[in-house]
Amino acid sequence: MVGREKNGVWITLKEEIHAAPAEVASCIASAAGFCRWLAVGCEIAVDDRELGTRLGETALGTDSDGAGDAPNERVFLSIAWDREWNHTSEVRILEHDIAAVADGIARIKFEWFPSPIDDTAVPIDITVAPYAERGDGTAGARVILRHGPFAEETDNLLFMADSAESWRWYLCNLRSVLEAKHDMRAIRPL
Repeated sequence: MVGREKNGVWITLKEEIHAAPAEVASCIASAAGFCRWLAVGCEIAVDDRELGTRLGETALGTDSDGAGDAPNERVFLSIAWDREWNHTSEVRILEHDIAAVADGIARIKFEWFPSPIDDTAVPIDITVAPYAERGDGTAGARVILRHGPFAEETDNLLFMADSAESWRWYLCNLRSVLEAKHDMRAIRPL
């Protein structure tokens, strides 16, 4: 869904996933979680200190505002799109709340650069929250991805449309991984 707000145009994508809410939340809580559905490799690091591993073996250990232990530390998300780490994206994590992952609640907000020619970051905010248990005893979680604000200029709106298509595919892959235990990247490699 695309909507106009006071500060620009936003993409809002929602996905309901029928899996344990804690498992869904873990997919945005650590480098290992991101490797399950988004990245081939991932690192989460505070300044120059690595917290995750290139294959995402350990969880991020920051507080809820995305900062490390010291007040001026910056937390980064490095995403590898290939196993050799030749094609990567490194972005600053703006907020990362993982205090309630065991309850199926998590949130991450990070910079994203939708245009290869523009150095202006357009933040992505991903939130996971459990939804009510159904009468048959099944439950799950809702994932909401918001990306914006985009300026109302033709080039920005074209990048926004491309970004929306890509993020929709990744959210569908997250659902496929958790519900069907099938990673669509194996069939349609990046």
